[in-house]
Amino acid sequence: MTYEVTGKIARITLNRPERGNGITLELPRELAACVERANLDPRVHVIALAGNGKGFCGGYDLAASAEGQMREVATSVAYPGGPTDPEVIAANHDPAQVWDPTVDYAMMSRNVRGFMSLFHGDKPVVCKVHGFCVAGGTDLALCSDLLIIEDDAKIGYPPARVWGVPTTALWVHRIGLERAKRLLLTGDCLSGKEAVAWGLAIEHAPRAELDARFEALLQRIARLPLSQLIMHKLLLNQTIAAQGLYTTQALATYFDGIARHTAEGYAFARRAQEAGFRAAVSERDAPFGDAGPSTFKG
Repeated sequence: MTYEVTGKIARITLNRPERGNGITLELPRELAACVERANLDPRVHVIALAGNGKGFCGGYDLAASAEGQMREVATSVAYPGGPTDPEVIAANHDPAQVWDPTVDYAMMSRNVRGFMSLFHGDKPVVCKVHGFCVAGGTDLALCSDLLIIEDDAKIGYPPARVWGVPTTALWVHRIGLERAKRLLLTGDCLSGKEAVAWGLAIEHAPRAELDARFEALLQRIARLPLSQLIMHKLLLNQTIAAQGLYTTQALATYFDGIARHTAEGYAFARRAQEAGFRAAVSERDAPFGDAGPSTFKG
């Protein structure tokens, strides 16, 4: 990712367009470091989060892990009991062996802390979504304070169908219980217009107008005194904390590991090894026709 400051705005940009800005094991830590730079910079009043390329974020870059290609990384980090780090163990667990769920938790809880740096950071974060924001990419968007989205963008959590649980657990807090159930019990996605109608995003715009609308909101927020922005964000986020977010996140992070170690999870991973991750995802989603809530016919 890249980081720069223009005026009162710190700009964090996902910058792996050739991989759909897929989330690597390093990205959550780099994100937290960028947020901390903005926290410590008295010039910065607001953070702009965006992505380069065709879309904002396609989720975790799972091709390597799902296709079993991460073993080559194993010798780089020591881990008690063997020469591999938690990420590699979690990605390459042999279903014939005993599974330790705390290994998956160790991996994903680090990532949750990175994503939540957006939520806990002193400065408000405005996220711009174009093209697509799916799977783990939604953690970045939902941990931000405000979301502006392209009219026809696709946002949602298709891994709810197999191999995933949203670890930041913010869907209920952002759109309410019934609508969160509607998305996570189907894995369906919303368009940008639907995201605004459902209360997930604050504003939608066609692609040609998206940047201008994004900049206008950033500039408007940046006019407030920094002390006011910090106090309001802290005050409003306490409501979510009081609703039990951190307890739910711990549960969701464990559940995410479990989801990769069910019979269906192992079958999905095997198919990814055989046919490639994209093919496995296409086969997973094919029965659903990729319908969103407004077009769902039953």
